[in-house]
Amino acid sequence: MENSDGNMVDPSNGYSASTKTFHSLRPVVPLPAENTPLSAAAYSLSLQRTTTATHPTAIIDSETGHRVSYSEFTHLTQNLASYLSTQLKLTKGQTAFILSPNSKSIPVLYFSLLSLGVIISPANPVSTAAEISRQIQLSRPVIAFATSDTSHKLPALKHRTILLDSPEFDSMMRSPRNSSYKQAVHVAQSDTAAVLYSSGTTGQVKGVALTHRNLIAITCSYQVDEPRENPSVIMLTAPFFHVIGFFYCVKSVSLSETMVVMKRFDMSKMCRAVQDFKITQIVGAPPVVVAMVKDSTTDGFDLGSLEMVGSGGAPLGKDMIAAFKAKFPDKELFQGYGMTETAGAIFRSTSPEESLHRGSVGKLTGHCQARIVDPESGNALPPGKLGELWIRGPLVMKGYIGNPQATSETLVGDGWLRTGDLCYIDNEGFLFVVDRLKELIKYKGYQVPPAELEQLLQSHPEIVDAAVIPFPDEEAGEVPMACVVKRSESRINESQVMDFVAKQVAPYKKIRRVSFVNSIPKSAAGKILRKDLRKAATLGSLSKM
Repeated sequence: MENSDGNMVDPSNGYSASTKTFHSLRPVVPLPAENTPLSAAAYSLSLQRTTTATHPTAIIDSETGHRVSYSEFTHLTQNLASYLSTQLKLTKGQTAFILSPNSKSIPVLYFSLLSLGVIISPANPVSTAAEISRQIQLSRPVIAFATSDTSHKLPALKHRTILLDSPEFDSMMRSPRNSSYKQAVHVAQSDTAAVLYSSGTTGQVKGVALTHRNLIAITCSYQVDEPRENPSVIMLTAPFFHVIGFFYCVKSVSLSETMVVMKRFDMSKMCRAVQDFKITQIVGAPPVVVAMVKDSTTDGFDLGSLEMVGSGGAPLGKDMIAAFKAKFPDKELFQGYGMTETAGAIFRSTSPEESLHRGSVGKLTGHCQARIVDPESGNALPPGKLGELWIRGPLVMKGYIGNPQATSETLVGDGWLRTGDLCYIDNEGFLFVVDRLKELIKYKGYQVPPAELEQLLQSHPEIVDAAVIPFPDEEAGEVPMACVVKRSESRINESQVMDFVAKQVAPYKKIRRVSFVNSIPKSAAGKILRKDLRKAATLGSLSKM
């Protein structure tokens, strides 16, 4: 068959032998013309207003049961945008730093900032002051939004820090709209909409610049899914600062879905919310699926409304998928693959039939192309062959702010994004993630840079050398494991090593296992041979190194 570019592609998998490129076979909704001024918020709200099957409720607070209707959501968003523009004088191109756990106020804040062209820069609220300082150096915000529990970590900015859990912020959202406020801010689709943080193997965090066009494109990709009689009621266990929570916020509004917001994941509270609010879909990382399988808490609640569970951030093992289907035979389990750099899911399953391809993360989304590239030769490969996944399309980031070298290493050729993941696409167009060329450790969907932990370990006076590797863990996916060479006279033990690191990093970066070794294997160039360490750890022979 011939695609829209005039290339002959295999109708089974979208592969073009002439270009050695995989093309999406998904139906597409045309994207708005690129030169049309349009914010991601305006686009999402325009789709919400035209949705035939509407749900009156936009947001539900899972703890209090408080509901925000879609009409109220629009009203709150406009009021807040008015206040931020006229009272605080926030303008297009400025950046707002957000340090908060999930709450019903976050979507309102996001849409207000997006409508003004103010760049959203959300961070993990458990980050340390040092980590936040680095993020602020990158994004250069003029204002911060935090909570009473997180504000102490923030430095003074041009504008003061506004507390999201204060009566003042509530008043900002609910005060009458200023008559002098001009809603029509000229926001170009190419403007940066958000800066999300992604750690690199160098140990330095990177700020991923996503445009309004990126968010519009990923929102658009969900408009072709099979229509529902009633919109989904979605439990967002993923945090809003994470790319999954971020793009789901925008996408859910466009489809008139109800977002049930949980401050932090708790199995019992999640199950009660499913029962009380008739939740139809849960979205989160693999640990949520593992917990549902292993935790008997689920047996005490009525989960009859639940239709599907979506998992992303790291691939699920085939055994865990089988265990989920055995325990919940009437629930669909969907996987997706994406990166912060692609604004969300670039491969996903969209039907029960597709979800049956165990171990796969689905098919390529609309408007996008993919290649599987041999890491050694640089040649693009056909279906069934293993190589690095490259992605091209309107979902691909603008680049890394303040880091042209990392940008040029990741965005290559004619707009291709090198993912660093070792994958293959089968003859039916399904993607399978086999391993990572990158050295990031994926702990419960979070990215943990080993080099950052190695630098901390090496700063300890009793540690001569150290390497950090991923160790397989059924619940977390991977946990950071430290291979430590200690001084000959040292009596440092495992718990002391773990405590030393834990005091200096966010909880998800903690060292969870320690092995003392005689030396760290390295190449002639001095690079750590992590592959050798991982193999030894799997075989239980690290102590012999």
